This record gives sequence, C-alpha cells and structure tokens, in this order.
Amino acid sequence: MSSRSQVITCKGAICWGIGEGVKVEEIQVDPPKASEVRVKMLCASLCHTDILRTQGWAYPMFPQALGHEGVGVVESIGEKVTDLKVGDVVIPIYIAECGECENCASEESNICMRYPLMVNGLMPDGTSRISVRGQRAYHLFSCSTWCEYMVSDENYLMKVYPSIDLAHACFISCGFSTGFGAAWKTAKVQSGSSVAVFGLGAVGLGAISGAKMAGATKIIGIDINEKKREKGESFGITDFINPKDHSDKPYSQLVKDLTNGLGVDYAIECTGVAPLQPEALESTKLGRGKAISVGVGNEEFVKVNWIGLLLGRTLKGSAFGSLKPKSDLPFIATKSQNKDIPLDELQTHEIPLTEISKAFELSKQPDCVKVIIKI
Repeated sequence: MSSRSQVITCKGAICWGIGEGVKVEEIQVDPPKASEVRVKMLCASLCHTDILRTQGWAYPMFPQALGHEGVGVVESIGEKVTDLKVGDVVIPIYIAECGECENCASEESNICMRYPLMVNGLMPDGTSRISVRGQRAYHLFSCSTWCEYMVSDENYLMKVYPSIDLAHACFISCGFSTGFGAAWKTAKVQSGSSVAVFGLGAVGLGAISGAKMAGATKIIGIDINEKKREKGESFGITDFINPKDHSDKPYSQLVKDLTNGLGVDYAIECTGVAPLQPEALESTKLGRGKAISVGVGNEEFVKVNWIGLLLGRTLKGSAFGSLKPKSDLPFIATKSQNKDIPLDELQTHEIPLTEISKAFELSKQPDCVKVIIKI
C-alpha cells in the first residue's frame, strides 16, 4: 500500500476556541486527493494573522489547525498533480496563480479567479484533510503549517531551492514577501522617492527592503518600540520615528516634519491598527501620494479623510503584496538565496512545536520579530 492511500497520525497545533490558546494534539491527516499534495513540515513561523485567527478573525471556525508560514518536503501526491513530485521542498502560498484568468493575465491584480483565497478553513472541494478527537479541523487559509504533516492543493504550494535556509523559506512564504511586494508591486515605488513604513515587524521590514531595492532615497521607519530602530537600519531606513517621543503630534505630522512639510510619496501601513490607516494616508503628498494598506486588524471599518482623497491621494489595499506567486516570488527567493536581503535579522527566537504556546508569549517581547517553530 502506498503512503498516498494512508491516513497519517501525527502532532499538530490546535486552537479549540476564542481565548483557549493553542494545544499540541494528536491529529489525523488524510491522504491527498487528485490535485493535492501531502507535505511533511520541517519548519514554520508565527505571523500576526495566526494570532488573529485564535481570536476569531475573520471567521470563528474551530477546532482549527493553525499555521500558514512554513516549509516542508512533499511526502505524497495525488494522481493529477503535475508540477510537484515526492521529495520536492515547498512553501505554502495562500494566493494562487493559474496564469489564465482575467486577473492573472492582467498586471492590475494578483487575486486569481480560478483558485481564490480560501478563507473558509476548507479545501477547494469544501472538505478538510485534518481531524482531531474525531472532529473535522479547519485549515488556516489553504494549509496548516503547525502540524507534522498537512495537505494542500498543489496550486497553493511553491517549489523552492532544496538548499534554501529553512527559516528564510518560512519568512518569504508570507510576512516578509507581503511587505516587499507592497513596496515593489502595489505602491510601485520609484527611484528617488520617499517612503514611510508604519510598523517594523517582518512585514514592515519587507516593505523597507522593497523600497530600498526600488531606489527610494528617503525611507522613514515608524514604530513605538525603540528596539526596532536597529532592525530598521539593517534593512535600509534613513530615518526613524518613535511616536512615544512626540506624544503631542499625530503620526502624519511627524512624517511631514521630516519631509519639509510635504509628506512622502508612499506610505505603507503594516500594523493593522485602524487609526493608523488614515494617518498613513494623511502623511502622503497632496495630489499624488499613495497609501498602501497591508496590516490586518480586528476592526472592520476605518474612517478616512475624504477631502484628502479628493485632493489626489490614493488609498489601496494589498493582499500578499500584490505578488503573483509563480511570476514574482522566485525573485524574492533568489534574493534570499544570494543573501541580498538580511533575512537572518528577522529570526529572534526558536522553539519546538511541542512548546507552541510559548510562541505567543515570545511575540509580545520588545525584541521579538519572528519566532521559528521547529517541527
């Protein structure tokens, strides 16, 4: 009997409900169906979105097998899988690229219409591949990387170099790439321009890297954590603002104070803190400024100064940094492989899967950027 036909019993990180934390449980992982791949996970990392999912965002679906950043090895494949084989090293990607639909054929969007963003915690056929204590468990997007094994449709996986640093592979599977793409693909930062980045976590540091690569000459990093100054400088900021040092001024005014009162060409909001979205928009130049919304938060609505929009500013959302996985992500993977971006600076903590609950506490530490989870 081939492994493709067998259910695997292994360990996985499960959240049973809002406020209940995460527990390592014995889970059952089904074999892959026709267009699916089962992956033996090697390494994963914690993203802010994982924390939000334990709080019920965007849909309260429990029990949930968490994790969406990671890297693993293909263990078995379905009979219709064509682009991957057993032994390939892969990372999960929650944005697909069919290459043929209206959006994939366009330069205007990376939201594939054939293989959409999965937000219901299930596979494209409406079922789950993971169960725990006899119950169906929901996936996180199209995967569950905090498990020893997981199943994903092949269209939500990307092959990477076998020699890639495992931590780096985790970082580019979501957070860092999202920020990098927000500057490179969404904002389309121009050489000689000015950029403000709100929030210097992994996404914000990715945005700084993307802005630097694009030739921005003034890159302002904004964070209330003073320890993020050094990280920002490692990735390319020219100026740092700690709003706690200027409590009498709004964020947007602090940016204008560094830009002769004009504001920046581009502002990239990476925190998901609702009041910072209008501040990001207000920090850009009248008539041409672009504010990019990247961060995810719990609030559904944000108040925006419509006069600022009428005067020529642009506010644009960005999913996965507007990156098309097959077309754009290899570029970032190559930069990682060539050490052109200092991804080593992102890893600040490492834990085994059995201590997954510690990851949430570590994420609150001032010096924490990314927690690596060894599977």
